[in-house]
Amino acid sequence: MSATDKEQSQNMSFWGHLDVLRGTLFRIIITLVICAAALFAFMPTIFDQFIMGPARGSFVIYQLFDKIASATGFSDLSNTNLDIELINIKLASQFFLHITTSLWMAAVIAFPVILWLLWGFVSPALYAHEKRGITRAFFFGCCMFYLGVAVGYFLVFPLTLQFLANYQLSSLVPNVISLDSYMDNFLMICLMMGILFELPLVAWLLGKTTLLNRQFFKKYRRHAIVALLSLAAIVTPTGDPITLTVVFLPIYALWELSAFLVPKAVNQTEETDESNQT
Repeated sequence: MSATDKEQSQNMSFWGHLDVLRGTLFRIIITLVICAAALFAFMPTIFDQFIMGPARGSFVIYQLFDKIASATGFSDLSNTNLDIELINIKLASQFFLHITTSLWMAAVIAFPVILWLLWGFVSPALYAHEKRGITRAFFFGCCMFYLGVAVGYFLVFPLTLQFLANYQLSSLVPNVISLDSYMDNFLMICLMMGILFELPLVAWLLGKTTLLNRQFFKKYRRHAIVALLSLAAIVTPTGDPITLTVVFLPIYALWELSAFLVPKAVNQTEETDESNQT
C-alpha cells in the first residue's frame, strides 16, 4: 500500500473505520457459517471416522506403537485393543455438540481466510516497509497452526486418552466416559497444540521488535529442556521412555526453531563502533 493510501486510511473518520470493520466481521461470519453448514451436514461421518478415531485400537498411531512395541519389547506401547464407548448423560448434549463442533472445526479450517480478512482490514494503515515479510509470516503461521493441530490429534490426545481411560483410583469405580468430557478434551488439546505451535512465529515477531534475541534461548536452554521434559511427562504419564521422547521432541523442536528465527544479540562494542562511525 502506498503512502497516499495510508493517508486516506488515516483521514477516514471513526465511523468510516467502523463501517470497514463491520464489513470485515460480516465476511468472517459468513465464511464461518458456510463452513459450519457444510460440516454440520457431514458431521455424523466426520464424528465416526475422524473424531472417534483415537478411541479405537485401529487408530494409526496405536498401530505404529504396536509395531514399535514388538520391535523393542515395551509392551506398554501396545494398545490396539483399545475400544472406548461414550455415553450421553444430558438430553440436549448431542444436538448442541453437533452445532458447536461444526463451528469449532469451521474456525480451524477457515483459519487462513479469517487471518487474511483481518489483515485486509489492518494493512491499509501500514507503509510498504512495515508490511515486509508479512506474506511469509502468514504462510508460516498457518502451516505451523495446522501442524500443531495434527500433532495434538495424532499424538498428544491419543496418548492422553489412552492413559486417562485406563487409569483407575479404585477397581470398584469403573471408567464410564461421557460424550461432553471426551469432546472437551479433544477440542482443547487439538486447539491448544495449534496455538502452541505458533511460538516460533511469536518469537520471530518479538525478534523483529528487538525485544527478543538468540542469546535468551542460549542462556535458558537447559532450563527449557527440564521444563519441556516435565511438560511432556505430564502429557504422557505412562512412564515409558519412547512415548516420553515422542512427545518431547516436537515441543523441543519448537524451542530450537524459535531460537533460529530470532536475530543474534548485537555486541555492545559493535554498537559503540557503529555509533562512533556515524
